[in-house]
Amino acid sequence: MHRRRFLQLMTAVLAATSLGGCSPSEPLRIGVHPWIGYESLYLAEEFGWLPDRLQLVKQHAASHSIEGLIAGDLDAAALTLDEVLRVRGAGVPVRIVTVTDVSVGADVLLVRPGIDHLTDLPGRRVAVELDAVSGVMLFAVLDAAGLGTDDISVVDMPVNEHAEAWRRGIIDASVNYEPEASRLEAMGAVRLFDSSQLPETIFDVLVVTEEAAESRPEAIRALVRAHFLGLQHMVRNLHDSVYRIASRQDISPALVRQSMATVMLPELSANHRYLARNGRLNLVANQLEIVLLREGLMKARSDVRPVADASFLPRSLP
Repeated sequence: MHRRRFLQLMTAVLAATSLGGCSPSEPLRIGVHPWIGYESLYLAEEFGWLPDRLQLVKQHAASHSIEGLIAGDLDAAALTLDEVLRVRGAGVPVRIVTVTDVSVGADVLLVRPGIDHLTDLPGRRVAVELDAVSGVMLFAVLDAAGLGTDDISVVDMPVNEHAEAWRRGIIDASVNYEPEASRLEAMGAVRLFDSSQLPETIFDVLVVTEEAAESRPEAIRALVRAHFLGLQHMVRNLHDSVYRIASRQDISPALVRQSMATVMLPELSANHRYLARNGRLNLVANQLEIVLLREGLMKARSDVRPVADASFLPRSLP
């Protein structure tokens, strides 16, 4: 269930974008990696709801999907909103066509006992994966506390290394997500802040390239429909879905249920609201881009057009 490592976007890779794209006779290639919000696509494939003209390209992390979009090897991908903005900022035009999940506690700040308030953070060593969604979470925490990155000691490291750093006493706090959060809590870490205190701010989404949206609109609609059919199964057949996900990700059913409790999986009507031109997603994207630019995580503004596109959403489902 590891999530979100954004690799450096190299100029040589950007040059490859002109070589990408697929013909109508080739399958639409969708990059996806294990995360509870993307399980709808795995379920859709498993139950035959994913048409043959759609191909899941299964990765271990978001970084592979990001590279694939930049190189033109992918036509779509499951990413976080901040990753989408950085892809657009690197010059790759993409559109968000579905919100797959909204964090309502999945992203957390864990601290050592004795750190009781956000105002106790100055001078503390805080582990965070800056070029991933954890970086966005850290900036939100600091804003809530009226602090800046200069007030703390930022320890930039992959989230899956936080538990070992905690054990060795290298860090005082960690910004992370499941399953790493449960590991640190078992080691005595205390939850001080989580994304439930940032309503409708941290999004996972399904994004498609501008080229695919223009040349393969029916395939994009089929992809979006497959997601919602998979989501329907997750909602209506929870017990079956939990065990399928646990088996696929090689984790316990209890951890799957715990992860599902920390995200909201928006159904079709909520997606229509989120992706509206003046909806929440475009608003948050604009605010988040300012933060990414301010913190040096984006070098240039992204495409000026709205990132969300509701035109591929069905009006209804069976």
